[in-house]
Amino acid sequence: MLSRQVIALARGRALRADAAAVSRGWKVATTYSRRAQFHSTKLVEAETVKVPQMAESISEGTLKTWLKQVGDSVAQDEEVATIETDKIDVSVNAPTAGTITEHLASEEDTVSVGQDLFRIEPGEGGAAPQGKKPEEPEPAPPKEKEDKEEPKDQQVDKSVPKPPAPAPSDVRAKDTAGVQGGHAKKDVKETSKPAAAPKGKAEKPAPAPRVAGARTETRVKMSRMRQRIAERLKESQNAAASLTTFNEIDMHSLMEMRKKYKDEVMKTHDVKLGFMSAFARACCLALKELPSANASIEGDEIVYRDYVDLSVAVATPKGLVTPVVRNAEGMSFVEIEKEIASLGKKARDGKLTLEDMAGGTFTISNGGVFGSLYGTPIINLPQAAVLGMHTIKERPVVVDGQIVIRPIMVVALTYDHRLLDGREAVTFLVKVRDYLEDPRKMLLA
Repeated sequence: MLSRQVIALARGRALRADAAAVSRGWKVATTYSRRAQFHSTKLVEAETVKVPQMAESISEGTLKTWLKQVGDSVAQDEEVATIETDKIDVSVNAPTAGTITEHLASEEDTVSVGQDLFRIEPGEGGAAPQGKKPEEPEPAPPKEKEDKEEPKDQQVDKSVPKPPAPAPSDVRAKDTAGVQGGHAKKDVKETSKPAAAPKGKAEKPAPAPRVAGARTETRVKMSRMRQRIAERLKESQNAAASLTTFNEIDMHSLMEMRKKYKDEVMKTHDVKLGFMSAFARACCLALKELPSANASIEGDEIVYRDYVDLSVAVATPKGLVTPVVRNAEGMSFVEIEKEIASLGKKARDGKLTLEDMAGGTFTISNGGVFGSLYGTPIINLPQAAVLGMHTIKERPVVVDGQIVIRPIMVVALTYDHRLLDGREAVTFLVKVRDYLEDPRKMLLA
């Protein structure tokens, strides 16, 4: 009897220690001794995860989404939150497997590098890593036998079996039987009730009908990326002496070449042959002949480059981005198409890094995919020029004294007049046109 009192006293003290540990955010691991059944505790302190380093020029961002809520289990390196910056989205991953115990910031809060973001309790998280089997749970402690016996008046003779409960079908048969031989009996009505709606899921009220002539407004905060895009575009308009020149390109020969070889390219290289590779190659050749279109101004100096880092404008749900094709001057049509396809996919998936968008010496923007017929693109500073492509329209043109229908694209070159004069800009655009109207010339350049 005395030993049981000692064990009960020890367990009470252990339970109070557990409660104090849990209040501090610690994990309590319980073990039992097979002989004495004593209780012991092991404390695991929760880990605080901070906002990671994002880039040299980025010190803060907006917490856009919590992908894991308090109480959710996570695996090591699993994404927990997303931080939006003015350039890229940064993923915050769990440093170890465990359970999220606390969020230290709310969505749409501004967070700085090194700031406490959330707390995680190390332990078993999501899916176990490959090659490792999940640990088996500890066996439950054996149950103690009751000291006191049941009173005699409450004891039941377990040897006598209880009569079986009648099946629901038998009850219904007894209730409904008897409407025979003119003896009418009342039918038993069904008393089952419809299932109650789950708690916490109240039905949404029906939206109010829209009144004719109503004037409503919705205010949405600008994302950091949209604010940065607006700032950069306005900076370009204020700083550069922008001027735009236009020309028309007969796309007949290029379209015939694409039609003839696109299936072979897809079969051999697993990439679609589009127009962007031809325009990129033509621009690289023209930039080699007119290096001022590939230059930039730094202070009171002009920087000329013998390489072409081609920025390709890509429209994403969050705004316009310009990933860069490095050393495009040394790439073939197929290599350019593969690189553009890879960068485009990363842009649409929100996986671009700062390295993917840094630099760039010349930009191509294709508004034609959206049906634009004419346009004046804005220079991507500190670059000197940007080429704008547009949609292809069939038009009557004169070829060798005959009026024929040809697919025509209008192209625009916006250039910084501080670096390029009109003669150089027009010459550049004419050379691009000549290369595209007869693609075989690109093999001879």
